[in-house]
Amino acid sequence: MGRSGGRRRDRMRWSKLYTFNCFRGHHGEAGAEGPSSDGAGALRGPGFSRVVHCNNPGLQKPLKYPTNYITTTKYNIITFFPKAIFEQFRRVANLYFLLTAILSLTPVCPFSAVSMIAPLAFVVGLSMLKEGLEDWRRFIQDMKVNNRKVSVHKGDGEFVYRHWEELCVGDVVKVEKGQFFPADLLLLSSSYEDGICYVETMNLDGETNLKVKRSLEATLPLEEDESFKDFQAVIRCEDPNPSLYTFTGNFEYERQVYALDPFQILLRDSKLRNTSFIYGVVIFTGHDSKVMQNSTESPSKRSRIERKMDLIIYILFTVLVLISLISSIGFAVRIKLDLPHWWYLQPQNSNKLDDPSRPALSGIFHLITALILYGYLIPISLYVSIELVKVLQAHFINQDIHMFDEDTGNTAQARTSNLNEELGQVHTVLSDKTGTLTCNQMDFLKCSIAGVSYGVGSSEVEIAAAKQMASGADENDMPLQDIWEENNEDEIELVGVNFSVGNNRKPSIKGFSFEDDRLMQGNWTKEPNSSTLLLFFRILALCHTAIPEINEATGSIAYEAESPDEGAFLVAAREFGFEFFKRTQSSVFVREKHTSSHGTIERLHTSICYSYNFREFKILNLLEFNSKRKRMTVILKDEDDQILLFCKGADSIIFDRLAKNGRMYEVDTTRHLNDYGEAGLRTLALSYRVLEESEYSSWNAEFVKAKTSIGPDRELQLERVSDLIERELILVGATAVEDKLQKGVPQCIDRLAQAGLKIWVLTGDKMETAINIGYACSLLRQGMKQICLSIPTGDQVAQDAKKAAKESLLSQIANGSQMVKLEKDPDAAFALVIDGKALAFALEDDMKHMFLNLAIECASVICCRVSPKQKALVTRLVKEGVGQTTLAIGDGANDVGMIQEADIGVGISGVEGMQAVMASDFSISQFRFLERLLVVHGHWCYKRIAQMICYFFYKNIAFGLTIFYFEAFAGFSGQSVYDDWFMLLFNVVLTSLPVISLGVFEQDVSSEICLQFPALYQQGPKNLFFDWYRILGWMANGLYSSLAIFFLNLCIFYDQAIRAGGQTADMAAVGTTMFTCIIWAVNMQIALTMSHFTWIQHLFVWGSITTWYLFILAYGMTLRSRDNYQILLEVLGPAPIYWAATLLVTAACNIPYLIHISYQRSCNPLDHHVIQEIKYLKKDVEDQTMWKRERSKARQKTKIGFTARVDAKIKQIKGKLHKKGQSGPSLTIHTVS
Repeated sequence: MGRSGGRRRDRMRWSKLYTFNCFRGHHGEAGAEGPSSDGAGALRGPGFSRVVHCNNPGLQKPLKYPTNYITTTKYNIITFFPKAIFEQFRRVANLYFLLTAILSLTPVCPFSAVSMIAPLAFVVGLSMLKEGLEDWRRFIQDMKVNNRKVSVHKGDGEFVYRHWEELCVGDVVKVEKGQFFPADLLLLSSSYEDGICYVETMNLDGETNLKVKRSLEATLPLEEDESFKDFQAVIRCEDPNPSLYTFTGNFEYERQVYALDPFQILLRDSKLRNTSFIYGVVIFTGHDSKVMQNSTESPSKRSRIERKMDLIIYILFTVLVLISLISSIGFAVRIKLDLPHWWYLQPQNSNKLDDPSRPALSGIFHLITALILYGYLIPISLYVSIELVKVLQAHFINQDIHMFDEDTGNTAQARTSNLNEELGQVHTVLSDKTGTLTCNQMDFLKCSIAGVSYGVGSSEVEIAAAKQMASGADENDMPLQDIWEENNEDEIELVGVNFSVGNNRKPSIKGFSFEDDRLMQGNWTKEPNSSTLLLFFRILALCHTAIPEINEATGSIAYEAESPDEGAFLVAAREFGFEFFKRTQSSVFVREKHTSSHGTIERLHTSICYSYNFREFKILNLLEFNSKRKRMTVILKDEDDQILLFCKGADSIIFDRLAKNGRMYEVDTTRHLNDYGEAGLRTLALSYRVLEESEYSSWNAEFVKAKTSIGPDRELQLERVSDLIERELILVGATAVEDKLQKGVPQCIDRLAQAGLKIWVLTGDKMETAINIGYACSLLRQGMKQICLSIPTGDQVAQDAKKAAKESLLSQIANGSQMVKLEKDPDAAFALVIDGKALAFALEDDMKHMFLNLAIECASVICCRVSPKQKALVTRLVKEGVGQTTLAIGDGANDVGMIQEADIGVGISGVEGMQAVMASDFSISQFRFLERLLVVHGHWCYKRIAQMICYFFYKNIAFGLTIFYFEAFAGFSGQSVYDDWFMLLFNVVLTSLPVISLGVFEQDVSSEICLQFPALYQQGPKNLFFDWYRILGWMANGLYSSLAIFFLNLCIFYDQAIRAGGQTADMAAVGTTMFTCIIWAVNMQIALTMSHFTWIQHLFVWGSITTWYLFILAYGMTLRSRDNYQILLEVLGPAPIYWAATLLVTAACNIPYLIHISYQRSCNPLDHHVIQEIKYLKKDVEDQTMWKRERSKARQKTKIGFTARVDAKIKQIKGKLHKKGQSGPSLTIHTVS
């Protein structure tokens, strides 16, 4: 592993350039003048007990720090059995059947012990096996992370590769570019000369811009593998904690003590970028690392339907106890009054179970017997059937080809199947931003230079609006998917409003979608303001912190930039002829294409003459961008020794700093910025000023003084001094880039909004970026009123500042709520934007409900600068405060807490880092697949499970109550009218497969219809198919069916001859006939319930009925059948009354349901009833106008999403056209071919 001949370090000292983040003050070296003992004691005590012996892991063993092994599983080998048993028996039905299984070992049980214990063992065992298999998959994914490899110092200056899980506290590791940090590390040195390294923390805080970390001066000589041969040091620091942004510790090295701060700490799951390698020492491992401290134990989640199902079982159990009490009282009365007269039962030989002298005791024993006998009211196979159905549903989710990502090769994964039906009841979606909504790619689309707008390309918002206008349809009549799928013409012209839609564009360049011949191919030199254009292009090429990387094989240049915006600007500058290709410690080099003497510019590969001008610009100062400054400035000297200041930033900030003679283009640029904003583009203003040598020298002296100052107000001084020079600017123009969201994100958000879902964005990014993303994905739009909650900065002491902050935030929330209440425009939309500091106060107990009430009233909510803990707390607040199903979706380790806290957690597997996926309940590759996961699979799973449970209760009530009726009819004797085998097979075999097919294959409408009619999804959040009206209706149906089955059969067979010899029916004949009627009735009922039949449903429904006849035929041939011997062949089969009774009772049981559903479809149809009829009558093909009208109705009225934004854009366009129409010709809409 040693570098042969040594590895040349990158000679660049970024600390010379950076103002705020990279300063290395001498105050950091607290003990530079004293022995180690002087500074070490300062960190001893509670919370600061960690001691790390660097490069000497042997000394760490007595301290017993955890290994670097991590796990996200719910179980392990030791805890699986007890925890899984607990999970099974916290279900009230399983607990009841456990009790009956125990009682089956006593004489009071009317059935054999095996018939009670075997089904319970089967049900519980199958459920535990399913839980174990799902957790095994989590374990496999954990092992993939634990088995990653990293280079570790083994001694004598030699590094070897080891698995992550083998790392120990104190190990020295070498991490190379593009690798993740395996644990929390102290940075010792890097490939850069002054120990700087770039870190991508997207998995931690969601930010895409790179963070700059720096090592201590003392460890800079540790630049090669061999230098660690004799390296020894001690770190004394804080104990493990979840704070990502703080660290306190001391570093004792060579008898000196150095203070440590967060700038030297590299956190697990962040990634090394723009740096060839770093050396670091392990401080926190495994679950001690900060990212794991932010995660919580995998919660055990249960769906709302399952919890409600427990309540229904409580109700059924109450009914069971009630009829058992009635039975036991009746039995006690009969024992006392009638048994002494029944001489043939030999009452003198009775035992305590039926002792006429002690009827109360006999009644108590009979109560236990009745509780077991009527136990079929509680469906024992319900849970295992649901488990099986959910596993099969999860399999179909996993195999859905429409959720397969070709780029990554990943499919959707249902990591747990317990929550399938919850997917159909989601009320609020809480989403991360970076890597979830965005793909971290910006495209340079338009620009305004010298008051002239350039760029003829159109954003997605403009294209959609133009297409809908061109379609000639009213905005409320044409579904949005038609906008995306139809009208693919190249250009759409609307009388003075012209949009390029461009399916025939030239091959695109990543980061550059600009189209305008006025600037391309050197044509900008012909523009009247060519000197301003030159300044604009140079600002793009010079005002940044990026590093060029040359591909030696192709010669092409790639840019490693701190943000996607900078990368897009550099690509644009290159395409305009200003290629940034080299950076040194003090200079930036640009390759400029210039015009020839004839004013033309030719490409490099042509044979015509061309000229390049290599220009060097010396960097004097770099004032970087941050969320407070909202601007970035570079001061440099050109080849003519002219000192230039180039500044780019938010337009509001730049305009406030313009000189009087620098506002020449302000009015036009402002108009262009507004247009770009309406088109959903991100904008920055560009400006410059020329500095005199004396002015710069004076300012720089003050700047250096502030930069080298020591104290807590250093950054305030730097900001003050920076602000002095960033004045008297001259406006050059503005850029407009399109934030490249992940494919299909706007459409997905729009469809989810039409489905009635609320969408919150929780991001660690700064407020400006989050707001821009909100515009890009149409959560925000022009005209939407924004309520921004933030904490003002002040000079108060800590206690006063906190009080003032809370009062300010309370006032802001109250004002926002008042604004919403007083708004009279029904189309007005509000957006709530809050930053992390304000959110910390808003989540406190005395304020959180006010904040939530305001957020609920707003169309969209964006939370910025939030920590992982805050994401989880916001999710908990929404979940508990709204009382509806919440779904959290994210892709990074910073999203784990939120994913685990939500009712449903969805992880994005399409980006690097698997922490979110491992903690999730479902994983998808891209955000756009969430639409299908919810609107299709969620809708199906909810309705399937709801109908399946209702049907289960119906059939068990219909079956179980007939046992009670017969026992009452037979004097509460405890005798069952059915054979033991009939009762055993009823739930397990004869009625199980049809209900499973209902739960797996039922479709009220197809997947295409689900997507075309998103409002259908609201049947889930409104709980239309599992509300008490529906549940009690099915129970009433079961009660009616039980009465019809028992009393109709009793009337038919009471005194009628059944055999040719005139014999009447005995108990076995009546019981078998009743059971036949039950099998027919419940299977016909499920056939009427199904909307979608495949051969599998037909096989299971009619096959179950056939199986009953085959069973009774085979069972009747065995001697074990006793009273049922040859009952079908010799008794029931030849009797017409048996077949007539089966037909009559089955019809009587199902005709009321048929009447009900016919009335509902005719007089009060649900949405899917209307769609089913349209599809059945083929009206969707024959009458397209009617079909489109119905589709336009099938979306929830929403104020967010692409549809709402397009509607707003159409209103704007119509306004422009109306103004033109008043002074010009009438409106014509035509397509230009």
